[in-house]
Amino acid sequence: MSALAGALGVLGACTSAPVPPGTTPQARPAGLAPAATPRNVGPSNESLALSRYYARAQANMLARGLMRSDGGGADTPYTDTDLMRNFERIVFTNEHSDASFARTNAPSPLRKWTRPVRFGLTFGPSVSPDIRARDTATVSGYAARLSRIANHPIALGGTPNFHVMVVSEDERQLVVDKLRQINPSISQTLLRQILDLPRQISCTVLAFPERQGTFSYMSAVAVIRAEQPDMSRTACIHEELSQGLGLANDSPRARPSIFNDDEEFGRLTTHDEELLRMLYDPRLRAGMSLDEARPILRTILAERSLGPS
Repeated sequence: MSALAGALGVLGACTSAPVPPGTTPQARPAGLAPAATPRNVGPSNESLALSRYYARAQANMLARGLMRSDGGGADTPYTDTDLMRNFERIVFTNEHSDASFARTNAPSPLRKWTRPVRFGLTFGPSVSPDIRARDTATVSGYAARLSRIANHPIALGGTPNFHVMVVSEDERQLVVDKLRQINPSISQTLLRQILDLPRQISCTVLAFPERQGTFSYMSAVAVIRAEQPDMSRTACIHEELSQGLGLANDSPRARPSIFNDDEEFGRLTTHDEELLRMLYDPRLRAGMSLDEARPILRTILAERSLGPS
């Protein structure tokens, strides 16, 4: 008899004895019921549509020569006058109001971190292991680069105070929960804006001061749409993490720069590195007005010998 036949013989022996007539059915013993088949809950139609939308948007930008990753070059020169003008616009004005994503460009004092920055990554359940690994490596490397440029302690790991959340359209409640946790007094209007984020906004960042009326950051949350292709997500990481350090606005005149809505550059540029170095120069303090900062900025630029005005 073969092994297979023997096995079948044993299986054939596993029969139950006849049940006597009139036997009352008993409840199945606990633990013997088969496990429920897990529901395969995939992305919503809205999330799938966003994936297609962002894929088309990235392909279109690349076809037009946008999303450059070279940091700028001979075709994008800039002077200390450019840096001064762009620094004033990017650092000393608000891109949005506190209550909505409506553009304001209202004047603001200088904002920056005075404590170490510790990035913490949160991924929505739908985010694949490949994307998690890629984005973790991107944030880790970028944090080290930002730390070198700013000469400020910035890293991925430790107790996070700057939360980077990669979530899909179906998972944005996670962001609302995190915002409520770190800032219980946050406005319901702003939370609703996060839940109803229009598709034109592929990522955003919110940074919060130590207390009302101060300008030293204590915490921040960056929201990155998971539906984006790899290059677009990386561009979001570069822009939102640096904006959350205090380079808070955009300028149409900034070039080469990621702080410009024209999407020409998709990675932090040499120009942007200069802005970050200036911002974290210890002579510039959180809460300074533009008038207070101007003579210091001129000194910083003169020391760097960045070329003629």
